Amino acid sequence: MNTSVSTAKGPDPHSQEFVTAVKSWVDQHFSAIVTELRQLVTYQSLAFDGYDRAPLEASAEAVATLFHNLGFEHVQQLTETSDDGDQSGPAIIARAPARTNKPTVLLYAHHDVQPVGDLEAWQTDPWVATEKSGRLYGRGTADDKAGIMVHHAAIQALHDLLGADHGLGLTVFIEGEEEVGSPFFAQFLRKHRKLLAADTIIVADSANWSVDTPALTTSLRGLLDGVIEVTVTEHPVHSGLFGGPVLDANTILSRIIANLHTADGDLAIRGLDQTRWAEVVYDEKEYRQQIGAVEGLELAGSGSLADRLWNKPALNIIGIDTTSIKESSNSIVHTASTKFSLRLGPGMDPQHAMDALIAHIQDTATFGATVTVHPGEQGRPFVVDATSEATTMMKHALSDAWGVEAIETGLGGSIPFVADLVEAFPEASILLTGIEDPDTRAHSPNESLDLSVLRHAIEAEILLLARMAVEHVE
Repeated sequence: MNTSVSTAKGPDPHSQEFVTAVKSWVDQHFSAIVTELRQLVTYQSLAFDGYDRAPLEASAEAVATLFHNLGFEHVQQLTETSDDGDQSGPAIIARAPARTNKPTVLLYAHHDVQPVGDLEAWQTDPWVATEKSGRLYGRGTADDKAGIMVHHAAIQALHDLLGADHGLGLTVFIEGEEEVGSPFFAQFLRKHRKLLAADTIIVADSANWSVDTPALTTSLRGLLDGVIEVTVTEHPVHSGLFGGPVLDANTILSRIIANLHTADGDLAIRGLDQTRWAEVVYDEKEYRQQIGAVEGLELAGSGSLADRLWNKPALNIIGIDTTSIKESSNSIVHTASTKFSLRLGPGMDPQHAMDALIAHIQDTATFGATVTVHPGEQGRPFVVDATSEATTMMKHALSDAWGVEAIETGLGGSIPFVADLVEAFPEASILLTGIEDPDTRAHSPNESLDLSVLRHAIEAEILLLARMAVEHVE
């Protein structure tokens, strides 16, 4: 069935008739779209060290085939290699150059996924996409294989509704190592800059306010991590013979950790000042439900809940290396380490934050123990230009797809490669859209995708691409 809409001057992508045609197209193709997504979920595409690389490469092959079948003449699977011989996860680049005066849009997603974690915590097989009560469960259903299918479906619909000669430049970049921090992303951008250059970049890897309310993510927190190591003696010593005059490494490390926050739970490190304030109210009851807070838990920090999640710094201890309870003995633990993860609000510089953290630790009373901070990864925060034409067009497309007004939100998480995109293409508009919702549980057991969100996300991207294609005609 041909669902294209036309007028004497061609289709009007802003008309209600065109919005209806887009929704009709998605209705007709949705079952096939979900089937393709189910197939992608079967690939255990893990880019982490220690996992079999074959499923990751098979996943890349499947994604390349998807876009080749859309008619892209230029589809490449690319990997990068470091000076040390390390190899990146396989990325896919599919490209259809713009014609005449039309702009180019880069569509980003990633096909690698997180490990499944505790299998017993899953209610379904994580590698078999399973539908329950309108949600599709499985690893990668939302993060981010659904993003791949949004781009794929939107391109197919664009061809069907406007004709294959619409002229809009389309470049698809599907990364293969986002979940391990995109270590080769900057190298990809340097080496393939001409292939990836675009006027607008759509990153389908964020979240919506709710299933019923779409959101455009306009800020991301930055990220830095590292390890704090404490040593008090050259080796363990008997706690009965020598205990008392010396505090063990666990206690010193605990003092350092406890001193990182104020009494009310705000970060105690000086110089990390908030520069942006949220305009929406994040419901505390919903937040508690989303995180599974235990009864009586007091929320830490000051300011609005949305600001604490999006615009203020937040530090968490995510791992500790010390003697386990099982292996413990009556000896003074001589060394202990902890890994921290520090999220940075918009306007905060990662290197300045690391310097401030180290200075704060040096000011902590540690009884002369040797304390060393080993810096890890860094990623800059990001803020969208909310007044750009592309941002306005995206919000309108989201509103038309969902039938309710889209809102702007921040994201407490970090997407470090976005800063690389900003540096590589400073003139491009970057739009952070998403297929997730508060119940998605990305990175956790029972990750899922609400199928109505997938439907509307596809509709919104079709509308945006169609409007970009038509409105840039001389």
